[in-house]
Amino acid sequence: MLDIIRTEFGSSIRLTDGTLLPIRQVFGIGQNYARHAKEMGSAPPERPVVFCKNPMSVIPAGEAIVVPKICQDRELVDYVGELAIVIGRAARDVSRENAEQFILGYAAANDVSARWWQKTGSGGQFNRGKSFDTFCPLSPIAERASVGDPSTLRLITRLNGNVMQDSETSDMIFDCLTLVSELSRGMTLMAGTVILTGTPSGVGTARTPPVYLRDGDVVEIEVSNVGRVKNPVRFE
Repeated sequence: MLDIIRTEFGSSIRLTDGTLLPIRQVFGIGQNYARHAKEMGSAPPERPVVFCKNPMSVIPAGEAIVVPKICQDRELVDYVGELAIVIGRAARDVSRENAEQFILGYAAANDVSARWWQKTGSGGQFNRGKSFDTFCPLSPIAERASVGDPSTLRLITRLNGNVMQDSETSDMIFDCLTLVSELSRGMTLMAGTVILTGTPSGVGTARTPPVYLRDGDVVEIEVSNVGRVKNPVRFE
């Protein structure tokens, strides 16, 4: 496992030789699980839905997800369990067949999302609602060889010990290798790029009634063969 190290200048991955690889870019993929697209009332997308997160949103397991005051008046901050890909060397215009060699490893991730800011507060653009500080917890990185086939993993999200999401990555519409290849077309993915591959059904905003994060909650994302990331929630 490769640990996530956080400093005032952002988060980095501690490699096996002890050097730090800064996390330079964070991409997210929206509605990439068929059952999640259905619960959100959308048809499966024909192409990957891509957005960015601020790299300063990345934190390691154990640190608090801090909900800022501007996200508290509507109580619409959601847990979003995901499998993350971590790029190990610069990738540009890579084929799906060659994409695996550019992957350093995988992590369990929480794409914490302020839903009002995502849908309304920023003109319909996802970036702001996804990019608040601490809104991207990541587990230690499991190196690629130890994970095996990333399309056969089980992902579970627990909120205060209760299972909220439980799915297989086989429900992905665009698999991990396809995403690496597609995102690298005409655009360099630097070493240290993190790709959040989408979330399965069961997110809080799609429940009846909706379930959003509250001060004192604990969220845990577990991905088989990869690891888990567990973080308390604290309102600023």
